[in-house]
Amino acid sequence: MSAGTESAARAIRTVSISDVPANRRRGGDIRTLLSPATVGATSGFLGTLTLRAGEVVTEHWHPYSEEFLFCVRGAIRLRLDGEERALAAGQGVLIPLGVRHRLMHSGDEEAFLVFQLSPLAPKPHLGHVDTEPLPGGGTS
Repeated sequence: MSAGTESAARAIRTVSISDVPANRRRGGDIRTLLSPATVGATSGFLGTLTLRAGEVVTEHWHPYSEEFLFCVRGAIRLRLDGEERALAAGQGVLIPLGVRHRLMHSGDEEAFLVFQLSPLAPKPHLGHVDTEPLPGGGTS
């Protein structure tokens, strides 16, 4: 291992779910673990989503990024450009750039998912376009 590689390895940061605040703006408990802000990522970001029974993530789309979504526990319904489908534990889906999507949970067991978006939008506020009102009448 070269000296440059050793110093880069020492700079690698481990981030726990409890290290980052929950973002509930669009619904559910969304936590961005690995991002430009937390670890200096330059090509995308990774996070978790926890949905309790009856919770949703409001419909939105990403003009710059694909979204990779993997269901670790529980099961949810996705609406992709108006078409509904199920996503169960152990299943993943790629949501292409520009596809409107909404996540809904009606089961009894809490659902836990991992997501990754890539590439990054030029500015964070450009990464999501909301297409339905946010919970509680909030704004993005």
